[in-house]
Amino acid sequence: MNILVINGPNTNMLGVAQTKIFGNITLGDIENKIKEAALGSAKVSFFQSNHEGAIIDRIHRAYDESIDYIIINAGAYAHTSIAIRDAFLATNIPFIEVHMSNVYAREDFRSKSYLSDIALGVITGFGDNSYILALAHLLSVEKRNNN
Repeated sequence: MNILVINGPNTNMLGVAQTKIFGNITLGDIENKIKEAALGSAKVSFFQSNHEGAIIDRIHRAYDESIDYIIINAGAYAHTSIAIRDAFLATNIPFIEVHMSNVYAREDFRSKSYLSDIALGVITGFGDNSYILALAHLLSVEKRNNN
């Protein structure tokens, strides 16, 4: 199973910016945690960009690479990007939307996502464990499908 983890705007600043919301963990720490959790069960690759078009291009390339699933933390683009939504609809790659913070406990504009209704599911508010919960679900689906 091939999984792509996409991180959107400002996730490269994890561990530095807004530590009261996101904690001190860095994006590199999160990637290492995901790699460790996936070891021997899935091939995981990572992509981070602060640019909407680059994220869309990466979703398109994932289709060409036969990526099975995407885990995406689109950051603020979850609340603004119809174009990223359309990239998922164009490629039909199943994905899980993750957020480290509980977006429903923050500003009102964060409670609307352009991705959630087309995602396999949404995991929000569990910090870096949001990624691990998404991975665990995908691994369990794969195991169930192979039995």
